[in-house]
Amino acid sequence: MSTSGAQGSGRRRGAESGTALVVIDMINTYDHQDAELLLPSVRETLPVMVDLLTRAREHGVPVIYVNDNFGEWRSHHGEILRTALDGPHAELVEPVRPDDSSLFVVKARHSIFYETPLAYLLGQLGVDHLVLCGQVTEQCVLYSALDAHIRHITVTVPTDAVAHIHESMADAALEMMRCNMSARTVEAKEIDFAAAGSGRGT
Repeated sequence: MSTSGAQGSGRRRGAESGTALVVIDMINTYDHQDAELLLPSVRETLPVMVDLLTRAREHGVPVIYVNDNFGEWRSHHGEILRTALDGPHAELVEPVRPDDSSLFVVKARHSIFYETPLAYLLGQLGVDHLVLCGQVTEQCVLYSALDAHIRHITVTVPTDAVAHIHESMADAALEMMRCNMSARTVEAKEIDFAAAGSGRGT
């Protein structure tokens, strides 16, 4: 995990907002089962994710990439990024690549919290509200929203900034997040990072 200046100071610019943008599994080679079904949705949602990233960074909201290590236990975040950029779908990675202010957490399973230091990092940042974008809606986004909910962390999911494999399952997952996890599901344009000082960033 890259802390990019969080270590030592303990808090980052924008952390007083209580909000962070989490980018899930977008550093990706798309060399996996169901990738062909996923790719059209990624292409559709990518511009919205780019806009979210731009607005979050403009307002000093922490951006945290939580990304699968794809079973490569020797990989660190720089190597994961380099492998994705060298892959056949670099055009889907380059627009959302981490910048020098980004934080990076490596995960091995679906949830962004499972066996990762993310909860500790959020505590260090004073974050109690996550905006989740990335992939896949009916898998990693869903399980991450559940794990955030049971940790009493508020979740917002921009429905047009999460990519899916199966649309019907994604719709059901979003409904579960709304009904069972108290998640706010909105279009990305409704998320107001400038108002993040309210503690909800929307």
